[in-house]
Amino acid sequence: MVEQDISVAQPSAIRIGEAAPEFTARSTEGMVSLRQFRGRWLVFFSHPADFTPVCTSEFVAFAKSADAFAALDCGLLGHSVDSLFSHLAWIRALRDDFGVTIDFPVVEDPTLEIARAFGMVSAEADTAASVRAVYVIDPEGIVRAITWYPINVGRSVAEILRLVAALKRSADGSVITPEGWQPGGKVLEHPDFLTADALASKTATGWFYKEVGEAR
Repeated sequence: MVEQDISVAQPSAIRIGEAAPEFTARSTEGMVSLRQFRGRWLVFFSHPADFTPVCTSEFVAFAKSADAFAALDCGLLGHSVDSLFSHLAWIRALRDDFGVTIDFPVVEDPTLEIARAFGMVSAEADTAASVRAVYVIDPEGIVRAITWYPINVGRSVAEILRLVAALKRSADGSVITPEGWQPGGKVLEHPDFLTADALASKTATGWFYKEVGEAR
């Protein structure tokens, strides 16, 4: 169940930089609270239903990449609006037909209470089609990135993994990461946006676009 402080549906979706709403819910690994993931990064990803082809492909990919997320000290927490019993049957089907084990918890949300708390659906919604969000949450419980996909397009788990790595690399504010950055690639300095720097630069872009070193 969602914690008392967010029991009233919020008027808009959770935004980057805001605290992720706390909740406690039944899951395939027992009762789970969002706060138990504090101290490490977390990918909280949602689904509108079990036993659907697109979501099945994503769950298989997350299961196969679980070790890579763990290497980044990043937990995985699945969420689907179906019941716990449906989750268990789906997990069994994935193991039997795809040979993967879902070791991370998958929470149930048959009343859409969690989905509404995160703003994935409105208070009046009667369909879960929009419950297709991914939230990357930092060790302090702050949402640092959000992706949202339609039900007919699969998400890239490889891109989510890259996103977590990039967020961790730039979390201390010392650098930012360019398009397509991969661990070990060059990073960028924060520009100062000063007139003196712009006029003194030897190139038109050199004062604001500065590649530095190699990423850690």
